[in-house]
Amino acid sequence: MRLRDRNRLFSLLVLAMASLSAMLLLSWPTAAQAVTAQHYTELEFPPLDEIQIPDYERYELDNGLIVYLMEDHELPLISGSATFRTGDYLVSEAQVGLSGITGEAMRLGGTEAYPPDQLSQLLEQRAASVETGFDTTSGNASFNTLSEDLDDVFALFADVVRRPAFAPDQVELVKSQFRGGIARRNDNPDDVTTREFKQLIYGKASPYARTVEYASLDNISRDDVVDFYQSTIRPEGTILGIVGDFDPAQMKALIAEAFGDWQGQGQPTMPKPPDASQKQTGVFAVEQPQLTQSYIHIGHIGGELRNPYHAPMVVLNEVLNGFGGRLFNEIRSRQGLAYSVYAFWSPRYDYPGMFIGGGQTRSEATVPFIQAMLKQIEQIRQEPISEAELQYAKDAVINGFVFNFDTPDDTLSRLIRYEYYGYPSDFVFQFQADVESATIEQVLKAAQTNLKPEQLVTIVVGNLAAIQPALDTLGEGIVVTPVDIAIPPPSS
Repeated sequence: MRLRDRNRLFSLLVLAMASLSAMLLLSWPTAAQAVTAQHYTELEFPPLDEIQIPDYERYELDNGLIVYLMEDHELPLISGSATFRTGDYLVSEAQVGLSGITGEAMRLGGTEAYPPDQLSQLLEQRAASVETGFDTTSGNASFNTLSEDLDDVFALFADVVRRPAFAPDQVELVKSQFRGGIARRNDNPDDVTTREFKQLIYGKASPYARTVEYASLDNISRDDVVDFYQSTIRPEGTILGIVGDFDPAQMKALIAEAFGDWQGQGQPTMPKPPDASQKQTGVFAVEQPQLTQSYIHIGHIGGELRNPYHAPMVVLNEVLNGFGGRLFNEIRSRQGLAYSVYAFWSPRYDYPGMFIGGGQTRSEATVPFIQAMLKQIEQIRQEPISEAELQYAKDAVINGFVFNFDTPDDTLSRLIRYEYYGYPSDFVFQFQADVESATIEQVLKAAQTNLKPEQLVTIVVGNLAAIQPALDTLGEGIVVTPVDIAIPPPSS
């Protein structure tokens, strides 16, 4: 479809939408016809439909690349992703940032066949996209296209995955953007709180908390980027997923042509992510005299999604949080100590996550806010929740379950994620069943097992002089440790 034809189609769609809007407006009831509003207790809703995973096919190429195919012919669109066994955890402390730079430059640096500008132009002409990026324990390349442009766009996508050029000027551009991020990293106090809290939990050297510095960027060359790509982006460590309006036979042929002869280069580097242990406990403070409110995190190291108490802890999260939760009702509404307040047990797929609570409050309310949070954490460990709280929390989790399968794309992404991290393909349904069967006793046991007051880290970012009473009044023998967030300057 040419640009002129697409513009004509767009104009027809606009006219159709306008006609539909006019019909709806004309059929809208007048005031005399309006139905009397019902009380919310009188409303009746049909039960949610049982969720079904759409049909999909999984197979493996001879080179080890795993493929998932899921058809969806509702719209003439196709999207796909390649998930790579790579990430920040594979990078040495001296080169923090190498993974992120590689992930950005893999697309922005063009390919061996197409310089960056030409690659972008080819995609723009087809209203298509190809994106790449790496995070802590994985990497991803994705594409989106109209069905009619699949051959061309998939070829470009495969070229980005297999033959990135890492144009030197684009590598330097990405490094420059990282430097800008370093210079601005203390601008947002909420970001400061989260960053420093993670470093207190995991330690500054941990791949789950460390930060990019000017010195580590100086240690990264284009050759390092190429070497990292070659050692981690390999067919045997890749899961390819395609969803949309395609013919399966044609799609398999395209995949075989684009990736069938792919072989990894260099020495493979694919160890498992390291474990983590908590490094600090106590009370910490970041002096920010310009602030009129305090930003607070309270918590400790958590667990993985494999934790046997996963479902009861998610129920507990609902009891604590949201407009009907204990924290909102007690700390925000009754005591008026904060507008924002929360506490979540937040597990990860392949390394221990965190239990993290906190919020923002005015400076003079900082200590009462922390005391109220600690009281709520201790209370939910000591006293069973009510039957009403249990039912409300379970309903909230189960009713939101459908959004895990909002689109076929979401469903396929979840299946790929489970395979990548070694979880069973029906993990989400096991979780659903565990939530439905959760009891008051299980939630109490989960809280007592996973919430550990003796390991709590409390960090406050704010105007310490305006915090009255002072933080050292939180308890006998409390020592408040200052945290220095000064950014090491770049080398001359």
